Amino acid sequence: MRALTLSANTQTGEDEKLEGAPLYLTLGLSLTIGIGLFFLLPAGIGGWAEHWLAQTTSAVWIGNFVEGVLRLLILIGYIWAIGFMPDIRRVFQYHGAEHKTINAYEAGAELTPENVAKYPIEHPRCGTAFLLTLVLLSILVFTALGPLPILWRLATRILFIPILAGIAVEYIRWTANHLGNPVVQWLIKPNLALQRLTTRPPDRDMLEVAIESFQSMRKAEAEIVL
Repeated sequence: MRALTLSANTQTGEDEKLEGAPLYLTLGLSLTIGIGLFFLLPAGIGGWAEHWLAQTTSAVWIGNFVEGVLRLLILIGYIWAIGFMPDIRRVFQYHGAEHKTINAYEAGAELTPENVAKYPIEHPRCGTAFLLTLVLLSILVFTALGPLPILWRLATRILFIPILAGIAVEYIRWTANHLGNPVVQWLIKPNLALQRLTTRPPDRDMLEVAIESFQSMRKAEAEIVL
């Protein structure tokens, strides 16, 4: 959040800064909308489905399944929809340039636009992979919790976010460290496939920006170590 705030303040110029109460209000509103859309809304609909099918023994499983599938569909639909916005499409191009740069660096290639352009646009440690992993984990965990009163159902969806996020991060790290394993290669296919929605082929200027940004980051890291 500090990095995003710094980026936003840089974009707005020196005379206009997002800080203090407006900053916290913006962050709080964003988190509220995100949690409500991706967790509470599917949980509420899943609870309604569970109540409606209460006369059947499989109601709990159907309700939780509906909740999980709806959460997944909302995530994919949201990413797909915002991809049509010109500004977001440009962001996705820079996202692709970032991935290509990292892939080239990890392959030991010289970081020039011509070299970087040859490398894949997907990357196993992408934030998109984290989001998909988080949603799939939520389907498994929340289904295992079984039937709950609606208030407890909504509360668990919020309280479990940090736990699921931590597990998702460790899973992404583990798969990234075992990419040579055929099983891992199969497991990460959905994560790589979803990145087709969050990346776009970058142009040469974007590759140059990504390379320069990466080199600046590496230089800053070296200075911190020293």
